Amino acid sequence: MEEVQKLKKENKNRPYKSKQTLERVVIRLAGDSGDGMQLAGLKFTSASVMLGNDVSTFPDYPAEIRAPQGTLAGVSGFQIHFSSTEIYTPGDRLDTLVAMNPAALKVNIGDLKSNGILICDKDSFTPRTLAKAGYTSNPLEDDSLQNYRLFSVNITKFNKETVSKIEGMTGKQINLTRNFFALGLISWLYDRPLDTTIKWIKSKFKNRPNIVEANTNTLKAGYYFGETNEFLAIQYSVPKATMEPGLYRYISGTQALALGLATAAQLAKKELFFGAYPITPASDILHELVRLRGYGIKTFQAEDEIAAIGSIIGAAFGGSIGVTGTSGPGLALMSEALGLAVITELPIVLINVQRAGPSTGMPTKPEQSDLLQVLFGRNGESPLPVLAPQSPGDCFDLSIEAVRIAVKYMTPVVLLSDAYLANNIDPWKIPNLDDQSPIEVFHLTKSLESGNDRFTPYSRNEHLSRPYVLPGTKGLEHRIGGLEKEKITGDVSYDPLNHEEMVNLREQKISGIVKEFPLQEVYGPAEGDVLVLSWGSTHGAAHTASENLRNEGFSVANTNLRFINPLPSNLGDILGSFKRILIPEMNKGQLHLIIQARYSVRAKSLTKVQGKPFHVDEIEALIRKIIAGINHD
Repeated sequence: MEEVQKLKKENKNRPYKSKQTLERVVIRLAGDSGDGMQLAGLKFTSASVMLGNDVSTFPDYPAEIRAPQGTLAGVSGFQIHFSSTEIYTPGDRLDTLVAMNPAALKVNIGDLKSNGILICDKDSFTPRTLAKAGYTSNPLEDDSLQNYRLFSVNITKFNKETVSKIEGMTGKQINLTRNFFALGLISWLYDRPLDTTIKWIKSKFKNRPNIVEANTNTLKAGYYFGETNEFLAIQYSVPKATMEPGLYRYISGTQALALGLATAAQLAKKELFFGAYPITPASDILHELVRLRGYGIKTFQAEDEIAAIGSIIGAAFGGSIGVTGTSGPGLALMSEALGLAVITELPIVLINVQRAGPSTGMPTKPEQSDLLQVLFGRNGESPLPVLAPQSPGDCFDLSIEAVRIAVKYMTPVVLLSDAYLANNIDPWKIPNLDDQSPIEVFHLTKSLESGNDRFTPYSRNEHLSRPYVLPGTKGLEHRIGGLEKEKITGDVSYDPLNHEEMVNLREQKISGIVKEFPLQEVYGPAEGDVLVLSWGSTHGAAHTASENLRNEGFSVANTNLRFINPLPSNLGDILGSFKRILIPEMNKGQLHLIIQARYSVRAKSLTKVQGKPFHVDEIEALIRKIIAGINHD
């Protein structure tokens, strides 16, 4: 490493490096789940955002806290797509892959473009690690990687030389800094500054000066290695993107949900109570809200999901904004209590961060397979509004909208995120809160009925919402519960006609929420050959595929559903304006089933249940096939 530092100081000895400008780049850092790939990816993302690039990320990691080292199941990866133009996905094929061991190479090499850059930690390719990954020979030496630009770097060796002499560094700590050497190397390769990362290191480890020195030194060593070696002959740069003026930060879907909920509490001038039981990938909502407890937020970690939703029902009854977060298995446990919130007509918000199922399934992998469970997975007729954000920034907007709808219509609301959206990172323009409309929460303090001494808790306003009364309000004492209610008095009733009327009233109330939703927006022509109808997080891939084909002259439009129940009022007219409808979703066709039942259209389902989001080219290919069929007809 001393030779590298010497070359850094001697400009005359540096090899000539050419520079090349690219419009966009997709890279992936991959290694063991303990190799710090998620952290390195986040720091590279932060530097890219600071440079003004548009970015989109996809962290992919095992469910186990520490999967067996060196195995295929234990591989953790972080993908970053950074661009000088607006982007909507973390990218399909990789321009660069950094593989810290043989298992990382084997799991990820299939995604690297032909002639793509492949950087491997040569020191990690030992007979033992090769065998664990299922290799019978060393791929760095057997010409099996000749379709790629392979750079075998002694990352472990160079890192050890850089940090081993720092006082107080153990062997384990030395090995844990390898990720910063790799980060420094790709930071040079793509002309990323180090100052943002160094500032973070100093803040994060301010009480551990040896760790600050080690991480900073090996980060710089990796950067200068890229600058001084002879085989990396080109340094690439991606210019800043043209973005709307304003103050930006990078944000994940989970962070945006937490900030949106905190903002909703401020807009409503209400305390927000978040009660949840930890479950991947929804647990981080609780973690984020704990950091915001000074802003009128109370958090409660329950002993299970049933207790969690019970606690927020109680909070809502007491006048707070009650919110919980869970994922598929937890949602199943909450179903009975969610039905209780429907019949008591209490305003709660349930955030379901979907993951691959059924049962425990694949806890860290994304899927959109809870749609039918959310719509129909309760006993009886129990309708409720369902919202699905399409991007990390949209998580902020729809979490506020969910609270607004809940308190205005006195109903539980479900917000459908997923593991991909929760962990995806985008640049986010920080909104001006003065532009946000207040959330009005009206608590009845005296009976509205003249000449009637008895309060009627199930009388209704123009929205078909019942009164929201704080318990203990003098003269408005009442009871609620899970038994059917008489339509006005709220008394327990077993009358068949009353039950039917109450079922219809609850349904009409939810159907009436459609007037709160904006008209469905279409990207591209208002009529034509193909409409791509997506929902939630599939927006990015569907929009990019459609846009690519529009640029080629094809008659393709796309629209993404953010409001799923009730469906937007103009959706039927939109669907009827196209010859074919394509519905891509990360399940076995659940939205397709709903659309086919509701509208008479020729819709085709494109499904994917691999624990991975759609690639743009997967959607593009089917659109081309559909158009070819139309032209053939």
